[in-house]
Amino acid sequence: MIGNTAESNASKTVEMNLLRRLFYKGVFSAFVMVSIGQPLFANEQLPKGENQIKETVLENGLKVIVKPDHRAPVVISQVWYKVGSSYESGGTTGVSHVLEHMMFKGTPKYPTGEFNKIISRNGGEDNAFTSRDYTAYYQKLEKSRLHVSFELEADRMRGLLLPKDEFDKEIMVVMEERRWRTDDKPQSLTYEQFYATAFDNSGYHNPTIGWMDDLKNMTVEDLNAWYQRYYAPNNATLVVVGDVESEAVFELAKTYFGPLKPFKIADLKPRIEREQKGGKRIEMTLEAKLPYMVMGYKVPVINTASEKWEPYALDLLAGILDGGDSARFSKNLVRGTKIATSVGAGYSLDARIQTLFLLDGIPAAGKTTAQLEAALLSELDDIKNNLVTDDELNRVKAQVISSAVYEQDSMFYQGMKIGIAETVGIGWRKDNQYVEQIQAVTAEQIQQVAKKYFIPQTLTVATLIPIKKKEVKDDQQLGLVN
Repeated sequence: MIGNTAESNASKTVEMNLLRRLFYKGVFSAFVMVSIGQPLFANEQLPKGENQIKETVLENGLKVIVKPDHRAPVVISQVWYKVGSSYESGGTTGVSHVLEHMMFKGTPKYPTGEFNKIISRNGGEDNAFTSRDYTAYYQKLEKSRLHVSFELEADRMRGLLLPKDEFDKEIMVVMEERRWRTDDKPQSLTYEQFYATAFDNSGYHNPTIGWMDDLKNMTVEDLNAWYQRYYAPNNATLVVVGDVESEAVFELAKTYFGPLKPFKIADLKPRIEREQKGGKRIEMTLEAKLPYMVMGYKVPVINTASEKWEPYALDLLAGILDGGDSARFSKNLVRGTKIATSVGAGYSLDARIQTLFLLDGIPAAGKTTAQLEAALLSELDDIKNNLVTDDELNRVKAQVISSAVYEQDSMFYQGMKIGIAETVGIGWRKDNQYVEQIQAVTAEQIQQVAKKYFIPQTLTVATLIPIKKKEVKDDQQLGLVN
């Protein structure tokens, strides 16, 4: 239990920042809201030299990365596959996420339902998640039970069964998930259409959960082709964090994963987003209680930036705008002019391909989305025209360092940072340089990226216009709505 209020608040800030990042990455899994914020131990400094990351690559191509953390007799094991919704094409959207569900439906050795039962009998928990850039599976166990996780994951990496009856049930579950997560939530539906409008030919055009028509027409054969194409040891990374010794984990991995055969992974089409040469704007007229708007500019990420410092400057800029109560949006737009009830900024510098710098918000009562948009643009213009102050820059940098410390409270998140960095092609070594790179960013560089990337030609805006249910019924009666 954390006794210090400041520490508790810092941990909560880290948790909320992570949830926001996962939202912007399009992560789909129920586990996010219940597992991330559960530290496995109280805040305690890692003994120096005892959290050194080590890696090896098995002969079949599986990369194994281990980060010892001896503060609790617990281990987190994660298997990351280099495949997500950004790999999908028209007609098969959602296949990565549906396959994630079907990975729990059994193998010849362990029939449907046995995976979860075995983990539970060993006192552990397990789940999985899919994003635009990756699909991952994890278990949390007492350290002596790590072999249980390895045996089960190795078994389903190449031995998965895809029973038609189980698929028929699970696809209905996913379609219902789409309804309650997106179709029945006006803001989520607006956000989804915003991304589809912003990106034309990038893999980020499609939602992680898939379009409903594609889900309705998906087949077991679609899933099997996807499984056979991407689920192989040479397309995966095994990450282990916990009370373990690296060499012992490597040997255990060889025992269980070593016998699996690699196969040729098809080259991925680059699908580089075409240059946007004009602003895009859409309106969504939906049954909703409140208006909402989201806007975004095309920006580079670590993988795509020509100037390596730019993603870190953009990341700091997001913190200056939306980094707590003292950030500009909260101070100027919520408490100051009171033009918004909520407003935020988001950016994922560790995306696999070019992404968006996002701004969104809900206007205050009596205010319009047009007024909120103008206020957001005014805040960006101020960044372009005036250098951020040293005090402001130092505050956000201090938040970054604080977050880096408190992130260590979660073994799961330690593993997740490694897994994401490896799977999107950054590498954990470069990810470890994050704080150093952030510290080097100057006020001038923040101004430069704002001027360079926040331009009308690359802007996309989506607005939710709320209507009452009665208005829809009246229009239908008049024959105005098909």
